[in-house]
Amino acid sequence: MKLKKLMAAVIAAAMCLSMMAGCSNKDSDSSDNGSGSGSSQQGGDSNSGGEENNGGYQSPYNEQQEIRDISSAELVKEMSIGWNLGNTMDATGVSGLESETAWQGAKTTKPMMDLLKSSGFNILRVPVTWESHMDSDGNIDKEWMDRVQEIVDYGIDNDLFVILNIHHEEWHFPSYDNLDAAKEKIIKTWSQIADRFKNYDEHLIFEGMNEPRKKGTPVEWTGGDDEGRDVVNQLNMAFVETVRNSGGNNKLRHLMIPTYGASSTPNAMQALQMPENDDKIIVSVHAYVPYDFALNTSGTAKWSIDNPSDTQAIDNVFRDIDNNFLSKGIPVIIGEFGSMNKFDTETETGDNREARVECGKYYMSKAKEYGVPCVWWDNNAFVGNGENFGLMERDIIPGWRFPDIVEAITGQELPE
Repeated sequence: MKLKKLMAAVIAAAMCLSMMAGCSNKDSDSSDNGSGSGSSQQGGDSNSGGEENNGGYQSPYNEQQEIRDISSAELVKEMSIGWNLGNTMDATGVSGLESETAWQGAKTTKPMMDLLKSSGFNILRVPVTWESHMDSDGNIDKEWMDRVQEIVDYGIDNDLFVILNIHHEEWHFPSYDNLDAAKEKIIKTWSQIADRFKNYDEHLIFEGMNEPRKKGTPVEWTGGDDEGRDVVNQLNMAFVETVRNSGGNNKLRHLMIPTYGASSTPNAMQALQMPENDDKIIVSVHAYVPYDFALNTSGTAKWSIDNPSDTQAIDNVFRDIDNNFLSKGIPVIIGEFGSMNKFDTETETGDNREARVECGKYYMSKAKEYGVPCVWWDNNAFVGNGENFGLMERDIIPGWRFPDIVEAITGQELPE
């Protein structure tokens, strides 16, 4: 990896010298604060070979990298704990590069990924919403694609495994009436993403969908119904086939497919269909447990290792994951987990940090026991009555708001 990076740096330096000779200031590479640059070409082709990406972000990884031909079961053994760049590239309601700061105020920077690496994380998940950055024909805006690639490269530069997905898309409602339209959309979207990132090695993982479910229905969060689970299976297969046929290293790319809603309930896990004759598939589930402590804003601020109901909720998730997948040789990543910062009225400490530390330690001890990598959901929110999952303060010089929680889930002391 280090040799590849040295070669990539030489290539990047040569490209920079070439660009300085022929480009004006407004077409230069991004500034130190990580802002994306380049011309906006709405509706243009998003193919990204180095020579085809003129005028935008120039990745040092546009040349084909060597990729190991190993199974996903082998790959996940190298993965442990990760961090989600939440409420950032997945924001909706705003188009253009302004989306990055629409739901939280910080632009993504390379020092943030340096901090992850030095703190013991080895996975970066980059949730991205694409549909608000497409033209009427489904072509992804080049400037948006450039910025996503720039952020992916921040992680790759740090030897992190990077999970890239499609996140808050509204088109994949899993019903038979919507199946054909959703298939067309998933093929169109992933064809472009897969082509842009086809040269990356095994450190880049594609995740086909995020929590595909029947939004606004009684089965939204219950593990779904037969129709919903069947449609999710069909969309997963369309995603896998699209990536596998997209060229470059994508024949060997490790892919994550979700259960219905990315649910860790037994009914959702039992219904997931795995592609045949493909050993580079990882199951994606989310598990905010115990729910009342981890995710319910009006739930409890308390968790204790001495309370059997608190520990059993976590034990049950990993037992069910093992029964449905691990025992059959199928690897799993928990792509989202965490617990919210809540005010503890009994101790009047202003937060429930000690309970979160205790829960995080126990959660990750079970994850390590079963060999399941987990990725903390961080939405850069810390106080108030909402979903306060923030750990990293994403300032110009980033740092940890709750370093004790970080140490609890990574299992290592933070550097001075």
